[in-house]
Amino acid sequence: MIILGDLLDDVYKVFDKFDLDEKIQLRTSSNEEYDFQINNLVKYQQHEKIKDIKSSLFDILNANEKINKFEITENNFINLNINLQSIIPIIQNIEKHIIKNEQEKIIIDYGGPNIGKPLHVGHLRSLNIGRSLYAINVMAGNRVTSDIHLGDWGMPVAQIICFCLEENISISNLEINELEKIYPEASKLFIENEEFNKKSKEINKKLNNLNKETIENWKVLKNLSVLSIKETLVKLNHNFDLWLGESDVNHLIPDLLESLKEKKKIIEDDGAYISAMDSDPKILITKSDGSYLYLTTDLATVKNRLSNESFDKTLYVVDSRQKFHFEQLFKSLDFFEFPEKEYEHIGFGTVNDKNGNPFKTRDGGIKQLLELFYETCEYIKKINPKLNKETIEALANSVLTFSDLLTNRKTDYKFDLEKFTNISGKTGIYVQYALVRANKLIKRSGLDMNKIKFTFPELDKNDISLLKSLARFEIYFEQALQNSEPHHLAEYLYTISFQFNRLYQSVNILKNENQNIKSNKLILCSLFVSYSNILMKSLGIEPVEEM
Repeated sequence: MIILGDLLDDVYKVFDKFDLDEKIQLRTSSNEEYDFQINNLVKYQQHEKIKDIKSSLFDILNANEKINKFEITENNFINLNINLQSIIPIIQNIEKHIIKNEQEKIIIDYGGPNIGKPLHVGHLRSLNIGRSLYAINVMAGNRVTSDIHLGDWGMPVAQIICFCLEENISISNLEINELEKIYPEASKLFIENEEFNKKSKEINKKLNNLNKETIENWKVLKNLSVLSIKETLVKLNHNFDLWLGESDVNHLIPDLLESLKEKKKIIEDDGAYISAMDSDPKILITKSDGSYLYLTTDLATVKNRLSNESFDKTLYVVDSRQKFHFEQLFKSLDFFEFPEKEYEHIGFGTVNDKNGNPFKTRDGGIKQLLELFYETCEYIKKINPKLNKETIEALANSVLTFSDLLTNRKTDYKFDLEKFTNISGKTGIYVQYALVRANKLIKRSGLDMNKIKFTFPELDKNDISLLKSLARFEIYFEQALQNSEPHHLAEYLYTISFQFNRLYQSVNILKNENQNIKSNKLILCSLFVSYSNILMKSLGIEPVEEM
């Protein structure tokens, strides 16, 4: 924590002196009279030396020039009111002061599209949350690698190939729109038609045995799909470091299974193989017909990453409905004695339509992401026909991103296009408009922001309110980083945008005859721009220049 770093160090020393093992954390105060709060002392209400602890804390708080006033309540909450003048230099250079000492090597596994299927609304949250966590961790100094983790092998691919062969469809001449129609038909046929089911399984065996013709067909399907997925992701402002999939690790599975058998880590059970770990339910590793499961492939993926990617932690940004799968995966990695690393499932809720129902197209299919993107573009164009295409698309991505990340990732939310494009609401449009306003104001002033200074006696309540919010940046950044929860930063971006708009509307800044007030407001505009740019970057939002 930079803003009050020296104070927190002193507080830690007091705790350490009394053998209290605590990581001292700053929070926004629940008491409106104060700016910050330290809650670490609350749990020590019954400590035999609580009076001495409070006395020592009183002394260091009283001596710190960054604190105007403070209180230690009966319940041991420590409330702090900051001396704004003493921390202005830090607030003005926040980008330099973001602590970059994490230095972990992190893989973020997210996206997870399947070949043969278009990216749809179900992929939206994984993409948005994953991209934001990538940016946040990079800002914190971590070395981050993103992996899209393609579903590009196994039975779904076999079903598509089988369908094409049965219907005499030339795989080499397939168009992407044809392929995307085949996938659901083949999947349905696999369930309903015993003969098709059997033939698909035979093709899957050929795929695993690297049959030349089958592999050639697979390559065509994969290349066609990946090209389409990449085109969609470019439109939605997403990119990945790694484009690895199940096909890249499938060859590792036989040796992995053999090793686990030799170590008696997996045992046969009615033709299938299960983990030898005492678990209820049993953890299935391979089916009785020898086919692999997602768990099998995920184990091989970890093995591959251990060989090719140096990492300390892997974050799996996947739907919360897969919680049980990841619990089994993490237990298995431990039981199978994989090298000790940190693995975490970053679960999230679903996106529903504005009525709370599953997001569907008019004909009942799953809505594609590109369809939702273009619908959003059209809606924005109707609101402001004068905007150019580039700005409209950037705003559409802001809507799709901000509305998603504003919601706690653990909960579901309703996508309401009218609500999420409201320029006066808690929306991506609102925060973009505030930033455009601030940039235009600075440009029209013609002043060099580096050459004007704050005049403290002439700061009004709106100025102080925004300044104090800017001073809380690290609190929200730390919460987002430690909990993998971007909504803290989205909420914070809205808060400072709201406070800037209130300041902007309270007085005509450029026509103000009091030069000190004018300078104060313009400096605050400049600070707001800096913080908004950092926050938008952390959320994966591209700022626009015109609205």
